[in-house]
Amino acid sequence: VQLQASGGGLVQVGGSLRLSCAASGRSDIMGWFRQAPGKEREFVAANSRSGGNTLYADSVKGRFTISRDNAKNMVYLQMNSLKPEDTAVYYCAARTRRIIHGAMGIVDSYDYWGQGTLVTVSS
Repeated sequence: VQLQASGGGLVQVGGSLRLSCAASGRSDIMGWFRQAPGKEREFVAANSRSGGNTLYADSVKGRFTISRDNAKNMVYLQMNSLKPEDTAVYYCAARTRRIIHGAMGIVDSYDYWGQGTLVTVSS
């Protein structure tokens, strides 16, 4: 599965962005991770193909929303109320097999990764 992320850019504090990720094939779990300069890659959000299994990092709950269009093999990340600490390269990831809820937030749970899209939140 190949993944292509897009939608990053420069936005002011409190603003919004919508990231998109196009997958070349079907995946059960699709998620978003981010990596700020000098930091480890961290989990942001993920959900299952059915939509019945969704997980968010505590730092983005209530501000970010993950959604999918299974017919198009697309996953989206709507980001609202952006903060400077949200600045990072955002990566989409995919896993073709089911996984337990708690493991959705683990980097090593994913088989495929996109190239990343940069989000910069200016204060």
